[in-house]
Amino acid sequence: MMANMVGALNNALELIMKENEDVVLLGEDIGKDGGVFRVTEGLIDKFGEGRVIDTPLAESGIIGTSIGMALSGMHPIAEIQFAGFMYLGFAQLINHASRYRSRTRSSFSVPMIVRTPVSGGVRTLEHHSDSPEAYYSHIGGLIVLEPSTPYDAKGLLIKAARMKDPVVFLEPTKLYRLFKQEVPDGAYEVPIGKANVISKGEDLTVITYGTMVNLVSDVVKKKGLSADIIDLRTINPFDEETFIESAKKTGRVAIVHEASLSFGVGAEVAARIADKAIFELQAPIVRVASPSFPYPFPGYENYYIPNEVKISEALDRLMSA
Repeated sequence: MMANMVGALNNALELIMKENEDVVLLGEDIGKDGGVFRVTEGLIDKFGEGRVIDTPLAESGIIGTSIGMALSGMHPIAEIQFAGFMYLGFAQLINHASRYRSRTRSSFSVPMIVRTPVSGGVRTLEHHSDSPEAYYSHIGGLIVLEPSTPYDAKGLLIKAARMKDPVVFLEPTKLYRLFKQEVPDGAYEVPIGKANVISKGEDLTVITYGTMVNLVSDVVKKKGLSADIIDLRTINPFDEETFIESAKKTGRVAIVHEASLSFGVGAEVAARIADKAIFELQAPIVRVASPSFPYPFPGYENYYIPNEVKISEALDRLMSA
């Protein structure tokens, strides 16, 4: 089938719920309204109010209830309307969901998924455009995923739903309906912890994920560069082996992400490369990211997030070093 990311996620949730009767969905307006972006549209008609649950406006309650459900043998998939609202449940995720397996020496696991839209580029208001992947990746015990295509979104969500650990599933808002691609009708898995090599080349390596994947691919193509373009798609755990080997091969590395530059995923990737491939590099690692201050008002977001010009100039610097 041809599907955008919303359609792929909706199809994945339907297949997951048919496969496992312990799976329940919960979140604000996900039932009759189908969620703010309509990812859960129609599912309440197929599975009923007992499995597609409209909740009160209380993110800490949604996440806390999901943890209780998971510990009781269910497999909840919670939706938080926007990433900036998810911080209200931060304590629940950090102090409980992420720690139960280690706290109980694997006597208990917390099989749950928290889905939320992330990142900007669609002129939303404050708290609606955050890129929080580094926050959750810093915590041991949470799996953090961020697909960039409909195909990966469906496969990663199905894989996550078959696991016994808590997963933070980040869905780039800009990509929800940006494009369609061929997605298999049936259930399939995309492996967690394995990056997707978008293209292969010899000049340089560009490591990216989320909203930046398509933009990076377009810039590299326009500039006529021969590049390894690596989509992490799994933020934690990430595929260190793939990008280390690529860095050793090309000797030039750029890292591009929408989240703030300081203390981000790119910093960790750069540190791993510096630790394991420093002597193969021909130039300093280049990072392109957003400034390290709060997301601006909608009229200024094009100056804030990485764009074609910023990425192109960074690759020029890299290739001329």
